[in-house]
Amino acid sequence: MCGLHIVLFFLLTCFSQEALASEIIRGKKVPDNLMLYMASVQNDNGHICGGFLVSEDVVVTAAHCNKHKPSSVVLGNHNLKKVRNGTERYDVIKRCMHPDYVKVSKGNDIMLLRLAKKPQLGNRIQPIQLPKTKNDVKDKSKCRVAGWGKIKTDGHTIDVLQAVELPVIDLKVCSTQWKELKIKLPANVICAGGYGTNKGFCQGDSGGPLVCGGTAVGVVSFNLGGNCDYPNVPNVYTDVSKYLPWIKEILKKKNFNKALCGVLS
Repeated sequence: MCGLHIVLFFLLTCFSQEALASEIIRGKKVPDNLMLYMASVQNDNGHICGGFLVSEDVVVTAAHCNKHKPSSVVLGNHNLKKVRNGTERYDVIKRCMHPDYVKVSKGNDIMLLRLAKKPQLGNRIQPIQLPKTKNDVKDKSKCRVAGWGKIKTDGHTIDVLQAVELPVIDLKVCSTQWKELKIKLPANVICAGGYGTNKGFCQGDSGGPLVCGGTAVGVVSFNLGGNCDYPNVPNVYTDVSKYLPWIKEILKKKNFNKALCGVLS
């Protein structure tokens, strides 16, 4: 294979493996008193994805993280080596993928996790607000993404939360860049970072929030086949505003409903 075929094979392989993205490229350590909504989504082997608290007992993450069977969430501690299991780790009792999710490349890459108990909100843990209406984040707006994991392609992971500021990219520009690789973007996405900048996310950050003006507007979904040597094509996030009715219906019912969840486990 050569040129474009190699790139496409790498990208499609990434999609078929549900392309986890975990860490922040050229980011900075997040102070303990900031980004109190950040969640480390974990299974028995440790951190698998990012996430963010949106109500007293519900965390949003990416639907493709479900394949790793998340069983707990860490809140209130940015350093995963210093987690106190009795007070900062919360069991996941329900996982609700969006009913239209099939795979990353088809979109709808969003999932809600219900916790076994409500964390105590305060100066360590606070939910983040969701958009009130449809996404109106402007091109080149400065937003933030945060996570735990690799700091470069095929690099090492870290245990302390990192964040980076990056620009939103016009969706038409984003679509054009991906079309040059013969890839059509799914519906209901936002693009930010990775293109025209050396900053973005990498393996392990999936499910974390794209935060603009104190609001979680996106969910980390995918990049170019795990290649974090930016700039290349834009990073892609699920547009939270497009899923507000679904999220609000679940939160209102105070219970995950099989009719609303593609996978209820």
